Amino acid sequence: MQGISLFLSDVAGSEVLLIVLIVLLFFGSKSIPGIAKTLGQALYQIRNASNDLQQEIRKSGQEMKADLNIQSILKETEETLTGPLDQVTTDIDNTIHYGSLPKQVKQQVTAGNPIEAVFEDENTEATEKQINPEA
Repeated sequence: MQGISLFLSDVAGSEVLLIVLIVLLFFGSKSIPGIAKTLGQALYQIRNASNDLQQEIRKSGQEMKADLNIQSILKETEETLTGPLDQVTTDIDNTIHYGSLPKQVKQQVTAGNPIEAVFEDENTEATEKQINPEA
């Protein structure tokens, strides 16, 4: 519609009358309704084809966006990278909170005696239990 309105804004009334007279001379008065109908159908088909093309372009863009799914890729990458870092942070926090192991526990571990150390809080010492391999 913009193309037609731009065209008509540049053409004066006398020029439109001259164009109509030339069309009448070449095609005759009987064929003008058929020509107008044909032009109307052609414009309708062009408009529909243009709308279909725009819809296909939008649809393919949405499909490409869904295929890429950038947000899920970023989330997976973030989880992959932050998982080990979270574990290291937890280990450091536990080390800071509970401090180092008591000497007796360290000696038993280096001697090869399996033990289970239970830490209640930072003010109490570790409770040790000898693990019975036969049980």
